[in-house]
Amino acid sequence: MIQAAIFDMDGLLVDSEPFWQDAQIAIFGELGINVTREDTIATTGIRIDQIVRHYYNTRGWEGPSCDDVCERITLKVIELVSEHKPMMPGVMHALNLCKQANLRIALASSSPMRLIQATLDALDLSSWFEQCHSAEHLKYGKPHPEVYLNAAESLGIDPQRCVAFEDSFAGLMAAKSAQMKAIVVPEAHVAGQERWVISDLKLTSLNELTIDHLIK
Repeated sequence: MIQAAIFDMDGLLVDSEPFWQDAQIAIFGELGINVTREDTIATTGIRIDQIVRHYYNTRGWEGPSCDDVCERITLKVIELVSEHKPMMPGVMHALNLCKQANLRIALASSSPMRLIQATLDALDLSSWFEQCHSAEHLKYGKPHPEVYLNAAESLGIDPQRCVAFEDSFAGLMAAKSAQMKAIVVPEAHVAGQERWVISDLKLTSLNELTIDHLIK
């Protein structure tokens, strides 16, 4: 029986993926690194320090450190989220259903904790989550399952009794590797890809979620 719901954040609760894309394109561009929109889409769900390190190792630049570049990108995303507050459709519907089903609720994100806190504050969602976990300081981010396992452990609930909500394939792999039920809400332009078949359920919006989806 499902006892907890664990949510991803970027692209699922908040429409921040375009902000991550814009920030990467702009900051890498300042360093003379040509990063395309398609490049940023391909790394959706991957921790930002891993993305920055990848470009440093493969293309390189002079000047700021990888940590400095991560900082600049993260600050830009925080600024954009705080300004625009772009909550995804169906978020409140999904959270209310989880409460109705008496599920514990946590968050497991690849984003830095300060971005998690800034986003939840901007969207007035902080009170909904008992626990919030970031993969920021873990050895591996998603698709490694550790951040999901940590979230389940903090709730005191077996991962197999958790349902994870994701929008990215990296996140989906993390949830399934943690042996959780996984519900995905991928972006429309990638939703038709066959790889989502490993999920337990694919939705076009959190507004489609039902109580039966949660407890069965």
